[in-house]
Amino acid sequence: MDFANLEFQPGTFDAVHAMNCLLHVPNAELPSVLTGIRDVLRVGGLFFLGVYSGDDEEGVTGWDEHVPPRFFSWRSDERLQQFARESFDIVDFHIVETGTNHRFQSLTLRRPA
Repeated sequence: MDFANLEFQPGTFDAVHAMNCLLHVPNAELPSVLTGIRDVLRVGGLFFLGVYSGDDEEGVTGWDEHVPPRFFSWRSDERLQQFARESFDIVDFHIVETGTNHRFQSLTLRRPA
């Protein structure tokens, strides 16, 4: 099952965890993916979202050695929080420096009533 087609009943989960997978979802599709995640959470349920940041760029990178190459959507802190606020309340947002040009973005989100 993928995030774009969650086949669970509404309110099924107390929490959802997504680590480094939503950075492969295009910006055009992210709002519906986040809405789907919100819908499978109970009211007040938590969603942890962890991804690497960037400069609001999307596409296939030249350095990816996977076959086929993967799509990446590198989002700024502001852009990612904007997407999150469309479906969730932000409980916590912080970044972790990684020593590379991609910092790690950590969000704890809550499904509103």
